[in-house]
Amino acid sequence: MASTADAVAAPSVVPPGRAVDLPGRGTTFIREVAGPPGAPTVVLLHGLSATGGLNWVSAFEPLGRHYRVIAIDHRGHGHGIRTGRFRLADCADDVAALADVLSVESLIPVGYSMGGPIAQLLWHRHRPLVSGMVLCATARNFRRNAHEIGLWSVLPFVTAGMRTAPGVARRAVMSQVMALRMPQFNGREWVLDELSGNDPAAIAEAAGALARFSSHDWIGGVDVPTAVVVTERDSLVGPERQRRLADSIPGARVFPVDGDHGVCISAPRLFIPALQSALMAVTTLAARPI
Repeated sequence: MASTADAVAAPSVVPPGRAVDLPGRGTTFIREVAGPPGAPTVVLLHGLSATGGLNWVSAFEPLGRHYRVIAIDHRGHGHGIRTGRFRLADCADDVAALADVLSVESLIPVGYSMGGPIAQLLWHRHRPLVSGMVLCATARNFRRNAHEIGLWSVLPFVTAGMRTAPGVARRAVMSQVMALRMPQFNGREWVLDELSGNDPAAIAEAAGALARFSSHDWIGGVDVPTAVVVTERDSLVGPERQRRLADSIPGARVFPVDGDHGVCISAPRLFIPALQSALMAVTTLAARPI
């Protein structure tokens, strides 16, 4: 039986997805490119309210030439694990459990925006598994100014309201909002289909989890090759925050991209070369004998 994630035809560059049972955790959803034999494994971690397919739609084909590529839908996103509570640490543990199921002994997490904290937590909680990291459009923390504090403070009430609304109604509202905001382009129906699987309550909880996240106290202990892809025109996660993250990690290299927060989708011609360079730097260092 075909997965519901493929009910609307995906762009040809997006690999087909499949459900994967994580014992004791739930059923998640991944898209995978096998890559060359013996290639390093790269796990793509998407941002808030996106999915693995949507966030990395332009990355599968170019990265798959050199790496085994796995993109996961996080909890409450797309066709990821359905959950009563969203925790970034659980998302990191899901990746570790997925690696165990797929017999992956070493991987490089590539985290975009919310995926950045998940990648950081994956290193923090499962160090032997992580051989390097690439962090994109992300930071050590996401709560700084008074405007943000005011926004995050209402999230528990928003979450409670969304939890009491019927699931069909919640998803219909999200699809309507995205349809109004999204310009007409090829693949639009597939994008809406991807987003229709999002649980709005989980998305709100994820935003709250981001507001509470901070790796400030331990990020300086990162001991694997790391690259930070900085989106220089980012209006959501300021480039100065992204550079502070890089400055906190010993030996981290910075790869700038002249784009805003959504550059991974809106301008892949700018983002993909920087991502490829960042991965090459990390994998080259990770392959060196100690």
